Amino acid sequence: MDEITFRPADDSGDLPGLVALYDAAARWMQVNGIEQWTPGGKDEEHFRLRRREGEVWLAEAAGRRVGAFELCWRDEPAWGPQPPVAGYVHRLMVDRDRAPAGTGRAMLVHAERRIAGAGRAWARLDCLASNPRLRTYYEGAGYTVVGEQPFKEGNGGNRYAVTLLEKRLKA
Repeated sequence: MDEITFRPADDSGDLPGLVALYDAAARWMQVNGIEQWTPGGKDEEHFRLRRREGEVWLAEAAGRRVGAFELCWRDEPAWGPQPPVAGYVHRLMVDRDRAPAGTGRAMLVHAERRIAGAGRAWARLDCLASNPRLRTYYEGAGYTVVGEQPFKEGNGGNRYAVTLLEKRLKA
């Protein structure tokens, strides 16, 4: 298996690749009947803003980008106001044509290490409530379902119901 390495995304040359990765993941979801992401739904400005408010990480193998994810330090739209005890993983994206097996899990482990390194005890994420396959994937990675956030109309609300999952990290 190719070694997977990680580096923070930068604003200079990584933004177009992040948009392309997102769009490819969105197209894959549509082909597979998952109504969540839409091609064109995130642009370079989205990833630039995520970098300013948190972290965006690229996964690379054999010198090629094979995945990416966002790491945030709060997530009020899904989790509500929370004390600063967790990091929140978002937009876990894998290049299905290039990524070696295990890339998604490797990205989760990297995110968990970053969260623990920041002194926080919990890794949290959410997934589409109507996607039991993804929920099972996260549960297999050690995450536990702790609730559901229903669809909300209006500012800041989810466009779809999400299942909330968390994992206690080792100190």
